Amino acid sequence: MTNLRAARSRFLLPTIFRIAIAVAALAASASYAAAQMAPTAAPVAASDDYVHSTFDFGRVNVGFLAGGGTGLGKSDNTQFMYAGGRFGIVLTRDHLPGLLRGNFEWDFDVLPMYPVFPPNGGVWGGSIRPLIWKWNFTHGKKIAPYFAAEGGIVFTRDNIPPGDTSQVNFTPGAAFGANFFLKNRRSFFFEGNLGHLSSASLGNHNPGYNVTFMVTAGFSFFKH
Repeated sequence: MTNLRAARSRFLLPTIFRIAIAVAALAASASYAAAQMAPTAAPVAASDDYVHSTFDFGRVNVGFLAGGGTGLGKSDNTQFMYAGGRFGIVLTRDHLPGLLRGNFEWDFDVLPMYPVFPPNGGVWGGSIRPLIWKWNFTHGKKIAPYFAAEGGIVFTRDNIPPGDTSQVNFTPGAAFGANFFLKNRRSFFFEGNLGHLSSASLGNHNPGYNVTFMVTAGFSFFKH
């Protein structure tokens, strides 16, 4: 059983705006010839500042993800896996100064694959996470870290945890991750999630899983 539990547990990133250089104001006493000699700088060519060219107000995020994790503490004998899609939209422009500068994004996960592996068996399930309220830190050029508060629902064929519990459980949690941009509007993302799973007393008993830890990897396309 110890080896089985160990095996289960292993399943387990300013937009540089185009710079316009103002031509110096002509002094009243300057000659026309001197004015002609004043250089006019060309705008700086578009750079590799993928973060700011991606996180525009109204930008849509379409992605694919997969992940898994385990219960912690008394729940470390149960593992979880999931896979599906992510849909979201950037709802604000950048706010706050310095390293805190960023914007707000609302994502929605649809996870048709959500098997749960309690001791001595496995239970097939699916999940939706309609509330992923994410703050993207946009100080960098190719890496945009983020923090998210999440809320979702897991539906399983049998009761989870096993016993006189419930086939419907709720999954509040918090995620820390980052988008890593390889090109404009295309990113890999990785995140870790600390969460909780329980039925909110929908069943006769509600032992739940007090703390779960999940790791997620995925790929995002950002579109207008």
